Amino acid sequence: MGIVLSSLALGFGQMFQGVVLRLLLKSAAVTLLIFTMLAGLGWYGADWLLALAGLGEHLFTGAGAVRSVASAILALIGAWLLWRIVALAVIQFYADEIVLAVERRHYPEAATQARELAMPAQLRQALRGAGRALLANLIAAPFALALAFTGIGTALLFWAVNAWLLGRELQDMVWLRHAHAAGEQAPVSTAARLTLGGVVAALMLVPFVNFLAPVLGAASATHLVHRSQSARADKAS
Repeated sequence: MGIVLSSLALGFGQMFQGVVLRLLLKSAAVTLLIFTMLAGLGWYGADWLLALAGLGEHLFTGAGAVRSVASAILALIGAWLLWRIVALAVIQFYADEIVLAVERRHYPEAATQARELAMPAQLRQALRGAGRALLANLIAAPFALALAFTGIGTALLFWAVNAWLLGRELQDMVWLRHAHAAGEQAPVSTAARLTLGGVVAALMLVPFVNFLAPVLGAASATHLVHRSQSARADKAS
């Protein structure tokens, strides 16, 4: 737990400095743009489906207004569920720059030894991560619906699923630059990875803070991977 908290503190300390701040603003703007587009498409899609189902003015006066409100609510719910997936995909696209900025400041030797991921590789990684997140959340959705009566069970389930996803993706953002062989195990423990993912997943539920959370997660994961690797090397020696 201590190594995760110190990594988060170090990551937060760099949020408003130079390159990381610029990347934070850039990723937040891109995420908001994609989020707005998806919400708009969701509204039109829900409105079309409700109209197709027969919710029109021929049914009762004011049905169009009811349909619009219902479509807006459905679009907002869908956008809220997709927020973490979109934010994660965007931050994975900028991950290399964020990790490099943190490494140059705190781990300069590691920064010189890292392999730079080409743009197609970054895009593939972002799409894979988004696909995994979408699939995991879709699988969890029926169970979340069944837990709706508990009041908090649904939120806890989605939090746990996304904690696992985020922990893995944030670790891989850093480790892929330093792994010497395909499949080489990252030095981060499962508990540390899940703890970091859980903190970032919780922060992504908080309005406005959710813009900061993905970048904070990437910066903190950089510290976590390198500090864990150093601890493993010390233990081995």
